[in-house]
Amino acid sequence: MSTLLDGKAVGAAHERQLSQRVATLKTRNGGQIPILATILVGDDPASATYVQMKGNACRRVGMDSVVIKLPASATTGDVLHEIDRLNVDRTVHGILLQHPVPAHVDERQCFDRISLGKDVDGVTSHGFGLMALGEPAFAPATPAGIMRLLVHYEIDVSGMRAVVVGRSPILGKPMALMLSNANATVTLCHSKTLNLEMEIRRAQIVVAAVGKPKFIRHDGIRDGAIVVDAGYHPGRVGDVDPEGLMGRCAAMTPVPGGVGPMTISTLISQTVSAAERACAVV
Repeated sequence: MSTLLDGKAVGAAHERQLSQRVATLKTRNGGQIPILATILVGDDPASATYVQMKGNACRRVGMDSVVIKLPASATTGDVLHEIDRLNVDRTVHGILLQHPVPAHVDERQCFDRISLGKDVDGVTSHGFGLMALGEPAFAPATPAGIMRLLVHYEIDVSGMRAVVVGRSPILGKPMALMLSNANATVTLCHSKTLNLEMEIRRAQIVVAAVGKPKFIRHDGIRDGAIVVDAGYHPGRVGDVDPEGLMGRCAAMTPVPGGVGPMTISTLISQTVSAAERACAVV
């Protein structure tokens, strides 16, 4: 019997709690509500859809969302200018630079320009370092959302052998560190990993973050494993081929409806937390 890790349901329940926190904050803060500002560079349709989904989630909990749209020709300096402006805007509590940006924009420089207190997507080097050390910081939203989903379903990863497939700085790497901080034994796999199939087959927890549709074969996953699929591709498929997994694995996330809603929920939650901290400082 497999447990479906329903991120959509968990995220919806969390939104109800966030609505109460936003209402309380609005009362304490003279009517001001938390605001998430998103910088969107270029006209990638998928990115535009993600930004719209995040804006809708903000409004569902009583927050506001603003989007700064820059053309694909925007330079690194153009993006930095907008970040600098948002950093000093006291009405803005969270800043999100939508990934990916055009290749000519220095994404890391832009990420690191975001104020730590407004880095609600956990993309700065400073925030990453604090998170890795187990110190208070806003964590990257997708891996943090995955950890919240596991906690909700009372999955204790301590002592488990976990494999993360993919080492991106905003998903795979922080995911491996969060699992390690939760006392899992973690193997971080990537394009140079020898005998990837063996690493996956022996894992009790598989986190797929490779960005390739159906890259991980269902028959390469051991019985009783916990499968977290962080991929999403056209055709509504993830990084794992799910055929035959339900009923054989202990738990798995659906695609869509698993990791995605938890990412958005976490991003909104961290923006509310940033607003609460800003209110306490004033």
